[in-house]
Amino acid sequence: MKIEYSFIVPVYNRPQEIEELLASMTAMEFADSYEIVIVEDGSTETSEEVIKKYTDRLNISYYSKENTGPGDSRNYGMRKAKGNYFIVLDSDVILPANYLKEVDLFLSKKFVHCFGGPDDAHDSFTDLQKAISYSMTSYLTTGGIRGRKAVVNKFQPRSFNMGISREAFNASKGFGNIHPGEDPDLTIRLWNLGYETALIPDAKVFHKRRISWDKFYIQVNKFGMVRPILNKWHPETAKITYWFPALFLGYVLFSIVNLIVGIPYFILLLGVYFLSIGIGASIKYKSISIGIQAIIAVCIQFYGYGKGFLKSYFYIHILNRKPQNQFKKLFFSN
Repeated sequence: MKIEYSFIVPVYNRPQEIEELLASMTAMEFADSYEIVIVEDGSTETSEEVIKKYTDRLNISYYSKENTGPGDSRNYGMRKAKGNYFIVLDSDVILPANYLKEVDLFLSKKFVHCFGGPDDAHDSFTDLQKAISYSMTSYLTTGGIRGRKAVVNKFQPRSFNMGISREAFNASKGFGNIHPGEDPDLTIRLWNLGYETALIPDAKVFHKRRISWDKFYIQVNKFGMVRPILNKWHPETAKITYWFPALFLGYVLFSIVNLIVGIPYFILLLGVYFLSIGIGASIKYKSISIGIQAIIAVCIQFYGYGKGFLKSYFYIHILNRKPQNQFKKLFFSN
């Protein structure tokens, strides 16, 4: 079967990001044709004028619809797409020139119905974005689960960089209406249907992520709230590792209490951990400033995720509340 690719990109009030993404796609090293499907998800600041500048260089289909969230917008785009293999991207990514070439090379050797790829920070990103990227991708924080491991058992693709065949999309009905968390939910349902997922290590994207500490906190806090919901829906996938940020918060409190009573060893271990993060980020980006900001990002990440996780676990697993009623802001009405 010849693979025909359709990129699916939902966008909400981010025309500048779409322009950067499309500019990167004009430089892609791929001999065969591909399609780009952009879905305007109820934006008040549309990307229409930006897209017009690229229609003579790229095969773009552009659709506008009411705001129903990124998951439903991706489903909408996949239903409209002409290809038989969809590559789902967030609007805030930039593609390296070899991106699609690496995807096609991998799938031609070992075809899977769903794949994911890693993300990194581009040289042009701000120091804050680089620090957040380090926090979200470092082995010291997430253990490489977002695509930096050479070997990952049953890899869970993320929708900022995710491929899915038309067959798998039709069988699974695509993304659900929870957000965030719609991508691991889809992946688990694909596993239950018998489809395999894989990591393509060389299919990397540059992912901008959040541009302020406040927005980053809101994002990771939602990530934390979503995980107990997914564990409730799919109990077979629950892992102790999902508790680590919450346990980390407990360790911080434990260390502070011990310091107060004259036992400094636990707080010293904490200091070594944060120093390792700062040094690692400083070396990677050749900037002490980014190293310091990476420490701040890790603190926000663990606090936001851990707090959200514990709150959600209490309501969903202890009080047995219905997620759609307890956390209405995590769900879109399609």
